[in-house]
Amino acid sequence: MNDAMNPYQQFVAEQARLYQQAKSFQLGGFAPLPKPALAPDAPKVLLFSPHPDDEVIVGGLPLRLLRELHWNVIDVAVTQGSNKARQHERLKELAACCQYIGFGLIQTREYGLENINPKTRLQYPAIWNAAVDRIVEILTKYKPHVIFFPHEKDWNSTHIGTHFLLVDALARLGGSLDCYVVETEYWAPMEHPNLMVESSPQDVTDLLTAITFHVGEVQRNPYHLRLPAWLMDNVRRGGELVGGQGAAAPDFTFATLYRLRRWHGGKLEQVLEKGRFVSCTDPLAPLFL
Repeated sequence: MNDAMNPYQQFVAEQARLYQQAKSFQLGGFAPLPKPALAPDAPKVLLFSPHPDDEVIVGGLPLRLLRELHWNVIDVAVTQGSNKARQHERLKELAACCQYIGFGLIQTREYGLENINPKTRLQYPAIWNAAVDRIVEILTKYKPHVIFFPHEKDWNSTHIGTHFLLVDALARLGGSLDCYVVETEYWAPMEHPNLMVESSPQDVTDLLTAITFHVGEVQRNPYHLRLPAWLMDNVRRGGELVGGQGAAAPDFTFATLYRLRRWHGGKLEQVLEKGRFVSCTDPLAPLFL
């Protein structure tokens, strides 16, 4: 079969053309999206982001919690990046991103926490414990119903550091805090995710657009344009990682993988007997009851 008769030639070529075309699209500056009215006592969802932009890269489920359940989703900017010359600007970009997508925003410190990585945890206990203190303070103040943070093998040292920062803060709080824990992935896949959450094309559009507010980052590397492909590949992986080896993938186009557990009685507990696929039409509330 020659190329003219192969329908996949057009399929691939069109994706390549659209990717190149999108490199010239506007970055940031879009009007904020409509945000649902939140009750004063709406459950709080704290999204602990290692870097500005992680809040929307892994934001498929948080965005649905905001839009479908009207829960109060708040990004906690664990760091503002390691480049000190960019930290102030990255905060401005992050604030604009959160305003656009509808998330609240908490700073950990004026320029974010520093040196959040496994080395600091092992070798500089005073610095590490001060950072844990700050996370404990935030958790105690906001009493979240759900928290998000990276899994323990997410490759990037700050992502791994953020994982252990939250683990240590939870251990310090013990049984005084009861919340659901959702671990995320980006730089490295989780070995054992148990939840695959579908995103609609509109949600993906909004998340991708939100990433463009991180102008300095996407000018360096237009990773926002690869978000749809990553979300599509999650469906391939999640079909078996969440559904079981040999299982058929659900008919999702876009999805994000997570690991859902609960912090209860001072320890992590399983809440799902087996992996769960959550489509755009499935209710979310039963996951957190």
